Amino acid sequence: MKTAFPMLRPRVMRAMLAVAAIAAVPVPAFAQDSGDEARLRKLEAEVRALQRKVFPGADGRYFEPQIAPGTQAPSNNGQVMGVIPPATTAVTDILVRLDALEAQLQTLTARSEEQANMLAQMETRLAALETAAAPAPEPAYAAPPAIDRSGAGSTSAVMAATPAQAPASTPVAAPSAERLAAVQAITKPQTGDAGDDEYSYGFRLWNAGFYPEARQQLTDFVEKYPSHSRISFGRNLLGRAFLDDNMPNEAARWFLRNYQADNNGARAADSLLYLARSMIALNDMRKACIALSEFGDTYPLVASGRLADEYKATFDKVTCN
Repeated sequence: MKTAFPMLRPRVMRAMLAVAAIAAVPVPAFAQDSGDEARLRKLEAEVRALQRKVFPGADGRYFEPQIAPGTQAPSNNGQVMGVIPPATTAVTDILVRLDALEAQLQTLTARSEEQANMLAQMETRLAALETAAAPAPEPAYAAPPAIDRSGAGSTSAVMAATPAQAPASTPVAAPSAERLAAVQAITKPQTGDAGDDEYSYGFRLWNAGFYPEARQQLTDFVEKYPSHSRISFGRNLLGRAFLDDNMPNEAARWFLRNYQADNNGARAADSLLYLARSMIALNDMRKACIALSEFGDTYPLVASGRLADEYKATFDKVTCN
């Protein structure tokens, strides 16, 4: 028995060394990297979701591989033959996928910046269109936008531009039969608001070019309904009926009266601007400049909005210091 033990000892030693060698083999790298792999797959899923939002529908630039690394490949008869081994190592595969993710993120970022730039350009063009919108013509029935700035500046210079007394009503000469028929063809509204009907009928006469008849009608409206909501419209339109009939002196009196009576009135700003036009018609450029300066200081919102074109056209006719 003693002679057998020396022969077994070398074998036992070799077995023990083999066990130790097996125990020393490290755990496979893919088991240690399972957490990183899960995080990478989660990141890829989020990028694909973001792609679907930025690029609606199919996009040929982004597609999934038909056979992913490590998938099973069927044989010709449809039976699984085995697992296709990855062409690269796990680390190389991760680096390639990270490069693809970075490229996709760069593309998404560029597209987002392009869309933001397009939106900013659209907003700029929309603001320009709103600013350049043409002012509405003199309405027959609708009230104009309210003036946001209350009160007016000093009116002493404008008061000196023309006499402040109210003009007397101008008599209308006997019209011809044809003119009388044309005037009678213009109907008077019947809305139940007598004051508004009187003003609207005067507006229709003025709009048709019957200035003397319009002046008579509007004068009756101003005298009968001094507290009506249309009173600022009526006084201003009465001045227009004089100015359009080449009577700037009488027009200036009505424009100044309307502005002084209520500088917050619905057509006070219009009257101040047309007062400047009346002074231009009278060839008094100094007083026209006074009225224009007062208009710009008192009604800056109207000067840059509803009456911007008329203000510029009037200002271009004079040279003010």
